[in-house]
Amino acid sequence: MSDFRPGLRFDAEWRITLFTVVLVPLMVGLGFWQLQRAAEKSMLATSFEARQQQEPARIEALRGETAELLAYAPVQLTGHFLPEAYFLLDNQVRGGQFGYEVLGVMQLDGDGGVVVVNRGWIAGDASRQSLPRVPRVEAPVTLTGHVYVAPGEPFLLAEQQFDAGWPKRIQAVEMDKLAAAIAPLHRGDVFPYMVRIDAGEIGALSIDWQVVNMSPQKHQAYAVQWFAMAAVLFGFYVLRCSNVWQLLTGSERVGK
Repeated sequence: MSDFRPGLRFDAEWRITLFTVVLVPLMVGLGFWQLQRAAEKSMLATSFEARQQQEPARIEALRGETAELLAYAPVQLTGHFLPEAYFLLDNQVRGGQFGYEVLGVMQLDGDGGVVVVNRGWIAGDASRQSLPRVPRVEAPVTLTGHVYVAPGEPFLLAEQQFDAGWPKRIQAVEMDKLAAAIAPLHRGDVFPYMVRIDAGEIGALSIDWQVVNMSPQKHQAYAVQWFAMAAVLFGFYVLRCSNVWQLLTGSERVGK
């Protein structure tokens, strides 16, 4: 004869317990981090849309403003590009094709100083044997764009060292180093942030500016994945270390 054994039993095997105690909080933390990133990206996109409704301001009037006020602010620039002086931001892939972003150096009229202007993307030689031919902008121009404030410091494996001569191929935008490189070529101060040119402006190349590199919805999807993995791991731990499954299915019996 057999009967059901009542009561819950729990045997916390230490290795499985340690594994679960470490990973479950980590996965939950990553899930909440992804939700935080989703909120930040949503606010960033909203701020960008709001800023684009504003009339462009002359960039000379924005000197001294904080990064928060400058981020994505629409601006107008009048001056001329230094024809030989530009940077090529390396490893920029569009549609599966290798290329560069072209960062021109624009001398503003009067005493306006200098602005580094991102003219957009240009295809490059995947073998890296030659640099692309960048179309020149010879005449003085007036153009519009928006101030780009990077969200953090660029990640570099080693300190950047610029080659002599122009153009200069760079791995990341470090404004202090760019300003030092162009110092002998211009008059006035260098604007502390790069300006991304608007599509269709004189000197614009291939323009497809991404306000955020990952949508809020994708961050939310990643958050759901982390929470789901935490729940699965915790559920496995409970089932592995207890008789919950037997109690739920009524399969735990003991013979007498």
